[in-house]
Amino acid sequence: MGLYFEDFNVGDRFTTQRRTVTESDVMTFAGLSGDYNPLHTDAVGARETMFGERIAHGLLGLSIVTGLGAQLGIFEGTAMALLNINWNFKKPMFFGDTIHAVIHVQDKRETSKPDRGILIRRIELLNQDGAVVQEGTMTLMVKRRPAEGQA
Repeated sequence: MGLYFEDFNVGDRFTTQRRTVTESDVMTFAGLSGDYNPLHTDAVGARETMFGERIAHGLLGLSIVTGLGAQLGIFEGTAMALLNINWNFKKPMFFGDTIHAVIHVQDKRETSKPDRGILIRRIELLNQDGAVVQEGTMTLMVKRRPAEGQA
């Protein structure tokens, strides 16, 4: 079981494991999303862009962030709903970049319902050089700890 609302404190920081972005990831995402923009899928054409090579989809990075966060296990069975995402794409993610996320608990608040609370998490997605490639906030509804005797 993951952590409950009461277990989180403003200022808490969690670092995910690393993951390398592969060509297979990008092509699978292109197929899933239908986004076959040559910037992501055409090696020859991408050489003529400002990046000089293909880059991963920005939304693939955002998707990977959610997976890396889930792998921490801290929201396992306690996350109720993702309420909001405010996201910035700062730098390109290249094929072969190894990325990880740092999740900061920025704010938390109780709700009118006693079984849940709201966490605002500031998240940074960093590459192998420590550069922030994406960042933003995600607001998550999380279960509160059940009262004694309740399951």
